[in-house]
Amino acid sequence: MNTPIIRLIEKKDNPQIAKVIRNVLEDFNVPKVGTAYADKSLDCMFETYQKPNAVYFVVEENNKIIGGAGVAKLDNFEGNVCELQKMYFLPEARGRGVGAQMMEFCLAKASEFGFEKIYLETMEYMTHAQKLYKQAGFEYIDCAMGDTGHYSCPIHMLKTL
Repeated sequence: MNTPIIRLIEKKDNPQIAKVIRNVLEDFNVPKVGTAYADKSLDCMFETYQKPNAVYFVVEENNKIIGGAGVAKLDNFEGNVCELQKMYFLPEARGRGVGAQMMEFCLAKASEFGFEKIYLETMEYMTHAQKLYKQAGFEYIDCAMGDTGHYSCPIHMLKTL
């Protein structure tokens, strides 16, 4: 088995990463409304992150995208806070340390961009993801920040960079 490569998203990755994200969300029976599933950006991820202080990474193994995650300014929020966005991995990427490595890439970029805090939203039953977030220093907070459009995600976490 090859070692997965974490790299910046390219335009050619758009169809694959959209499929990865939708497949993971379907596997977890995530609501299709009020979550990343409904985001218009899913089909144009490369273009979505072509703005200042935003980045999206994909994980590639054997010429196949098996996961991804990104960072961008938290929408509709006054303050120097970014959001960990669309961090999803196919089953073959899980349990191999890829998530922890991806988290390092994203946190490093968030710091490099000068953000003070990083925010995320997730589902209550995504316990493995929450464990990873807690290990990375995220703490639970009581309410949503900004306006992600993901009103179906009840778990909110924040980390000071």
